Order: sequence, then structure tokens, then C-alpha cells
Amino acid sequence: MPNTNLTAAMRAKNDEFFTQYHDIEKEMNAYLEYDADVFRGKTILLPCDDPEWSNFTKYFAQNFEALGLKKLISTSYADASKNYQGNYQPTLFEKRDPKFDKRKTTVKGKIFTLTADENRDGKIDVEDLKWRYLEGDGDFRSKEVKALRDEADIVITNPPFSLFTEFLQWIVEVGKKFLIIGNMNAITYKEVFPLIRNNKMWMGNGFHAGNAYFSTPFAEEYGEGVYNPQTGLVKFRNVCWFTNIDHGRRHNPLPLMTMGENRKFNKKLSGNAYETYDNYDAIEVPFTDAIPSDYDGVMGVPISFLDKHSPEQFEIVGTLDSNDPNNTCRTRVYTSEECREAYQARFGKPGTYDLNASGVINGVKVFKRVLIRRKAKENGNDS
Repeated sequence: MPNTNLTAAMRAKNDEFFTQYHDIEKEMNAYLEYDADVFRGKTILLPCDDPEWSNFTKYFAQNFEALGLKKLISTSYADASKNYQGNYQPTLFEKRDPKFDKRKTTVKGKIFTLTADENRDGKIDVEDLKWRYLEGDGDFRSKEVKALRDEADIVITNPPFSLFTEFLQWIVEVGKKFLIIGNMNAITYKEVFPLIRNNKMWMGNGFHAGNAYFSTPFAEEYGEGVYNPQTGLVKFRNVCWFTNIDHGRRHNPLPLMTMGENRKFNKKLSGNAYETYDNYDAIEVPFTDAIPSDYDGVMGVPISFLDKHSPEQFEIVGTLDSNDPNNTCRTRVYTSEECREAYQARFGKPGTYDLNASGVINGVKVFKRVLIRRKAKENGNDS
């Protein structure tokens, strides 16, 4: 249900979700614990934001001095340019400011910056933010916001889910450090997976228990189990942080059992576990905790494995996805006729079963998988 609602939000482009302060703080602490100076002397850009409401802006403004920031930049997207038109009202903060312009408030984005103790109270914090209207609507693709991107050292935000791939490319094309939130299924996208395979992007520290809670203007559009009327928040299970900033958890190796030990003690194993795919030179491993410590070949594991991936322990080889057409582990490509025959055999009616879109065992497709290989032993120790 949560994944279905997230996909619906992406398709409808009603994907304005506000991240909780404690989730931001928890994530940033993971990088600070690994490198206390990770943000020191840096200019941080928070695009696709709403500075007057954003917990990203609040966190970095309140911790400006503790983090040792050089500059904070936060931009918003004009209400009139959004796909969903709500009952927009400017905040009292904006209306009471001499810069308030009734003609601009809905059609222009805003920029908030923080560099110094503007009010001279002896500290730099949220009270020292300066703001103005942007020349345009604040679209991250505009020349105006691109110039801010080029000025920044690190880009941090929760971009629109419907524009995740485009936004990621917007950052990567200029080689910036980044920390952004997205749908875990994006891992297998053809524009995204090469970054993960080549160790140029990885999963962040993650949301507590794998659950991400957001506030949103569209909360009541979600059903029971997703929207909580008591908190006013929606919950998604398939959301994660993507980054190229290092943190300690990604260097913790997974504790593993041998294949024999898994067969004996892992109660979740059944069916086609450890069978070789019909169309890939790799074995099926249905659960991350079932990865065998003594298998040196290629294994297909759930995409959620990447949340626990240590680059010192495993090499990422590819995916079992049609978006990875040059995968050297692929051993078979099914014809259109074979796909039709497989559909008829499985469902008893005419149709097409796209066997080339995933791994196949005994004529049946498996779930999305990432292909991995155990790194070679070093110094006589098993990885």
C-alpha cells in the first residue's frame, strides 16, 4: 500500500513532501560522526525547498556555527508554477516584511541566505536569514538556480519524486557532493544504477526502521495505514537517502553464514533459494541475511541489500533488469514468442510475460535484484 501511494504521487506530480526535523538531524549526525568537519567551510544549497516551512533550512540555520558552515542558500519554487494549485497564502513573515510584493509572491521563487550575525546578538542562526524574491520561479533547471548550484559545495534536499532522475543528473553533471531523498526503486533506473555500480553514489544512513514520515498538503488523499490523522503525517516504506558523502555504516561488513549454515538455520529460506537463474549466470538469494559467506560467484540479492552494502565486502556487478542490457552475466535473451508462451503457461490466457525484464527461474520471474560478487579475501581473512 505505501509503495502504491508513493508511485501514485509520482505520477500525479503531487509530490510535495516535507521531511521531519529529527530525520534530517539523525541523517546529518551519521556523516558528522564519521567526519566532524564534513560541512566545515562549505556552502550548502537547499533547492526545491520552502525556506519558511522547511526543516532543512531550520536545521542548517540553527546549526550554522556548530557545523562551521561558510554559507547557507535555500530556494523555493513559486506557487503559481506548481502542478497542484492550493489555497496559497503568504506567511506573516513575508507579509510583514517591507520587501513583500503582492504581485511577486505567487509567481516568483524566494531565496534565503545565511552568512553572518545580521542582528548582532552574538550568534548566527535562523534569525539572521536574509531573503529576497528570485528573478524567476525558482525552478532548479533555471539559469538562476544553476548558478547557485555551481556556487555550492554540497546540495541537500528532498526533491520532487517525479523529477528525481532529472534532479540527480542536474547535480552529477557538475560533480557536486549531495544528499537527497528518493524512491528506492530508482536504484534500477538506467540513469541511476551506473552511479551505484561504479561507487559514485550509495545509500545514506537511512530512516528509522526503514519508515519515512512526511508532512504534505495532500495527506488526506492517502488511505489508512499511510496517512495518520493524529500526526498529520504520511508514511512511506520505500524511501531512502542517496549520497556521495561517506559515512561509517557503509563500511560495516554484514555478518554472514555459509550456504550450508543458511540451509540449516535460516528459517526464511525455501523454494528457489540458491538456484541458478535460467537467463543469468548467477544464483538467487531471496534475503540479504541469506547471502552465503562461502560463495564466490555472482548472486542476485534484493535491492534493499544496498542499504547494508559495504564496498570492502562486495562488488556490485549489475542488475536483473532490462535497463541493464549490457550485463555480462546474462546468458539468454527470450524471443517475443517465448514471452507469449510463458504468459499463457503461467496465467492460462493470452498475453506477454516480459521474461527479459528480470531474472527467471523455472519460467517464473523473480523480484527486482542487484547482482553482487564477494570481494577477494585479503590478508587471509574471509570477507
